[in-house]
Amino acid sequence: MKLNAILRQMFKTLLIVVIVFNIAGCTNKTKEDINKYSVTSSAEVNQDQENSYIKTDNKIDLSKIKIGYCTPSLNAPYYKALLTCIQEATENSGMTFLSADGQDNIDKQIAEVEKLIEQDIDVLLLNPLDPNGLIGVTQKAKAKGIPVFIIDSSIDESAEFITTIQSNNLKNGELVGSWLVKKMGSRKMNIALLSGAPGNPVGIMRKQGLFRGITEEQLRTLGYVDLNITTQAFTNWTYAGGQRAVQEILETHPEINVIITESDVCILGAIDIIEKAGKIDEILIVAAADGQKEALKYIMDSEFYGATAMNNPELIGKTAVEYAVQYLNGKRNFLKISHTPELLITKENASELYDPHAVF
Repeated sequence: MKLNAILRQMFKTLLIVVIVFNIAGCTNKTKEDINKYSVTSSAEVNQDQENSYIKTDNKIDLSKIKIGYCTPSLNAPYYKALLTCIQEATENSGMTFLSADGQDNIDKQIAEVEKLIEQDIDVLLLNPLDPNGLIGVTQKAKAKGIPVFIIDSSIDESAEFITTIQSNNLKNGELVGSWLVKKMGSRKMNIALLSGAPGNPVGIMRKQGLFRGITEEQLRTLGYVDLNITTQAFTNWTYAGGQRAVQEILETHPEINVIITESDVCILGAIDIIEKAGKIDEILIVAAADGQKEALKYIMDSEFYGATAMNNPELIGKTAVEYAVQYLNGKRNFLKISHTPELLITKENASELYDPHAVF
């Protein structure tokens, strides 16, 4: 099965899920519901349909619409890929795309969002660096009649926004944590945790999901909980940050036999460090997200990288643009959080999802 077919099926399923179910319903799917995203192929479509991003029956002229997007930074592969996917979805739909980079600085991101607002955009897509720092600019956007959609990360509920579009970070983390316990069995786990940035709401949710998945599976299968987090290190969602963190962990905690991460990017830059230390056969790696193609390749070809979960920037980007157009066409009954479907990725399905030419 090809990645595009899987994504099309997930996207169609998402549009049904977010309309029909509430958030609790989205986070309590059965195992069969989860697995179907990796085995169900979509119907054949002609090329025109394949290239059409917007399925809404438009009442407006999209050629006159300007979509503005502000990323927190471009220092991580996911941020770069997400920007590319949103731009592609916007421009392939005939709309104008404007972008801004917060450069990992909250004051800079606020200033950049304000510049987008001044350019008379019709919709603001915002990936907040900080859940509280961008509240004010969302209020400024509303004052000018600009709807705000939060992408990938989260913002405080007091902000003015239509919906948050992100992967199901809690459920994805649970799936990965449960898989880890099944893989390790009763073996003692000495765990190092690699996180993104302190206080990041997405990282916190992924971490909570991992812990919940581990403890619940231990209770079910072992009858006790042994969540031995030996150390935590922050990587700032970068390869270099992961390298520094892993180097220090291997030097100060030689007993580590499991590394759990909040994102593939937190560990991918440090694989060679683990190899050079002669630990590649002693440490099992799992990530709560994102399904980056380099991680999928390791999962396919090795035993040390066990699992990750789907946080596909193409699906997030297409969904964000679709929802923006739906809003401009009059839709108002959006959930405050819109989750893309959760998906555990292991050796069983990694080859179906892997695309060496993918943007991420």
